[in-house]
Amino acid sequence: MDNRAEVSAFLKSRRAKITPEQAGMPVYGQRRVPGLRRGEIAMLAGMSVEYYTRLERGNLGGVSDSVLDALAQALRLDDTERDHLYALARAANTGPARVRRRPKKATVRPSVLRIVEGLHDQPAYVRNNRMDLLAANPLARALLSEVFEMEPANTCRFVFLDPRATRLYPDWERVARDGVGVLRVEVAKNPYDRELSNLIGELSTRSDAFRTLWGTHDVHVFTEGTKRFHHPAVGEIELVHESLDLPGEQGLSITVYSADPSTPAADALKLLASWAASQNRDAAASQADTEH
Repeated sequence: MDNRAEVSAFLKSRRAKITPEQAGMPVYGQRRVPGLRRGEIAMLAGMSVEYYTRLERGNLGGVSDSVLDALAQALRLDDTERDHLYALARAANTGPARVRRRPKKATVRPSVLRIVEGLHDQPAYVRNNRMDLLAANPLARALLSEVFEMEPANTCRFVFLDPRATRLYPDWERVARDGVGVLRVEVAKNPYDRELSNLIGELSTRSDAFRTLWGTHDVHVFTEGTKRFHHPAVGEIELVHESLDLPGEQGLSITVYSADPSTPAADALKLLASWAASQNRDAAASQADTEH
């Protein structure tokens, strides 16, 4: 797979974000391009304009780590963007044998399932690199009940294709931007994942918002933070989340939501658990009536 177009678009988008003032460069006359010129980035990175032009055309084959570091510093990349640049470089140096190899289908280990299910008072789920929710405890299924109506449950599909997403996520713009950034990171890491490519193609075709955000080439990695939900049954909940990659399970991570004790969020989680229990009782009663 030739990732030159991806490399070129990423470098151009980062260069366009840096103003001469940020780079400490004098401004003379009217500038025709947003951000810095190629020659200015080349100077900051300590390389010739010809060499930087080759890189910005998407040719990262054989580029050394020292060159990538100089480029990252000149472009003022943050840690996530720097890792993304390195992933693009690894993909550019991938041999033909790797191209034919398809990613192994991810499965959740029983021990991980027990951990997720054992968190009775905290919503927790396992997702893959395509944002499919592969396993979840009852509280997570209650919190994201509308997402789990999809098959498979996929948070990015829900965010961009289900009109209810703007209600569930009061900060929809941030959630959408972060989700696209995660997929952008995963494409660089897994350029031969056909299902990931199919998901991006589907969202690009069906969602103008996704297509616009995808064009920014911004990247994101989920670690920790806060997220607001407006649940249809219990109202607004603001929760802290932690996301951890699962060792030995490439592409899988576990996310856990929590609330500080004696806070409105903790009360809302208790209400959500009660609502989920009543839903389960109603479903069991309905099934029992059907069977009889």
